[in-house]
Amino acid sequence: MFRQIRWRIAVPFVALFSILLLGLGIYLVNFIRQTKVQEFESQLSAESYLLADFIQSLSLENELDLIDLDNQAKHWAALLGARVTIIAPDGSVMGESDAVLEAMDNHLNRPEIQQALSDGFGSSIRFSQTEGENQMYIAVPVQEDGQVIAIARVALSLRQIEAEISQVVRIIILSIFTAAIFAFVLATFIADYIARPIYQLTDQIKNFSFTKPGDRLFPTSEDEIGQFARIFNELVAQLRFQYDALETERSKLVAVLEQLSDGVLIVDEQGLVQLINPAAQRIFGTTEDKAMGQSIVKVLRQYQLIELWKQARETGESQIIPVEIPTKRLFVQGEAIPLGETLPGSTLMVFQDISHVRRLETVRRDFISNISHELRTPLASLKALTETLQESALDDPPAARRFLTNIETEVDALSLMVQELVELSRIESGKVPLQLKSVLPEELLSEAAERLRLQAERSGLRLIIDCPPELPTVLADPPRMEQVIVNLLHNAIKFTPSGGEIRLSALLEDDSVVFSVSDNGVGISPEDLPRIFERFYKADRARSGGGTGLGLAISRHLVEAHSGKIWAESTEGIGSTFYFSLPLAQ
Repeated sequence: MFRQIRWRIAVPFVALFSILLLGLGIYLVNFIRQTKVQEFESQLSAESYLLADFIQSLSLENELDLIDLDNQAKHWAALLGARVTIIAPDGSVMGESDAVLEAMDNHLNRPEIQQALSDGFGSSIRFSQTEGENQMYIAVPVQEDGQVIAIARVALSLRQIEAEISQVVRIIILSIFTAAIFAFVLATFIADYIARPIYQLTDQIKNFSFTKPGDRLFPTSEDEIGQFARIFNELVAQLRFQYDALETERSKLVAVLEQLSDGVLIVDEQGLVQLINPAAQRIFGTTEDKAMGQSIVKVLRQYQLIELWKQARETGESQIIPVEIPTKRLFVQGEAIPLGETLPGSTLMVFQDISHVRRLETVRRDFISNISHELRTPLASLKALTETLQESALDDPPAARRFLTNIETEVDALSLMVQELVELSRIESGKVPLQLKSVLPEELLSEAAERLRLQAERSGLRLIIDCPPELPTVLADPPRMEQVIVNLLHNAIKFTPSGGEIRLSALLEDDSVVFSVSDNGVGISPEDLPRIFERFYKADRARSGGGTGLGLAISRHLVEAHSGKIWAESTEGIGSTFYFSLPLAQ
């Protein structure tokens, strides 16, 4: 209840008002009581003096002992409507209107009697054992020749005063209760009127959003609440400007992190992930929901990277380490950078996928090894032939001609290798222009098959063309694509034993035509299959077949230059199938 401002305003106001009314009521009751008592006292004082004068006049005529004062007291009490008691100076009761005279005890020690004897007037309010109620006593001495001959006392019950006071108290209590209800209603109305603008502002603030450019508070008055609304609007304008600036920077950061090819993590002092970008999620096979707030051990699962983070945190310096992730077949270079004052205790971890670089290094080493091997063999043969020719074959013309023929063969092989390297370099650099036109797939396969049909027959192989005539045309440079098919067909002939079968086929798939050259030859091992399109790369079984090892590399670049794809499927000992796709002509 007191959590609402209306009640915090209304209740204290009503409580204070009620306390004031209660205090005023108590004061009025005391004032009325005191006034009534004074009126009673004045009345009884007058009656007491009147009774004292009457007793004094009687004493002048007769001795008081000779006067029946008890009956006189009853008579006077009936006239005055009050209790009358006549007391001797020694305290004995000489007359009593409301009790049996013999039962009355000595009254000398009564307060009003003592006061009357000492001061000439006595007054007291006390409980009467005789009457059994509170009474007011007024005592006046009766004097004769300067001597106190008796004391006249008049007493009156306070029952009437107390009844009047009780009536007044009831009226005051009812008035206070009525006034409190009225004050409560009025205070609630006033408090609600004061608090209503605050509630309106509260509702507006609840529905307020920084993302709504026009969202603002509307001042409901010209008082402090209205000033608060205007100041709040100014503050909101400043905060919205800062919010927009931060949102812009955050969007830039998010865009950079999402497009960044390197994995990025921010780890706090406890080793919990506070930020992870999509590249890092891809590298470590997780998602943002699974990684955020989790331990770095659970997210990275590589002890080398955990040690990298620990070293960076302990030394306060950047740490770099290359790590292999076997489950993903990835090589990653991890770098841990303490963020220092920017984010105390946090560490930025960057992971660069260097698998491609490692593969390129492997290809480069293999290329150097392969080209060295390819050059070493003909050069060694040329060296041996030349030395033999110089030493002894010059004097034997038939032998000299045979050696010169072998030298010419080796030189032709070297020339072919250089020519293919030059052509491959031109194709890779895009310096070989393609003359693209619409060509039927059947024509490409037929032309290539006719060029090598005689070679296939000599090797005892059956050459089959399986191409539906209704296939749509493809966009290609015919001589270049025939070169691709010839390279694939030449390899199939070379590695298929006599009696085998080679099939050239084409079929339509989506918006391209897929060509294939399949054989039932020796096949390619799974270890060699991913690398057969590299320059100079040869499977072990292919070493004995000769060739430069550049044909498939040239074929791959030619197909990719036509916006196509080339791939191979093979089972060792069963055969191989080479595929490539070409886009349809528009």
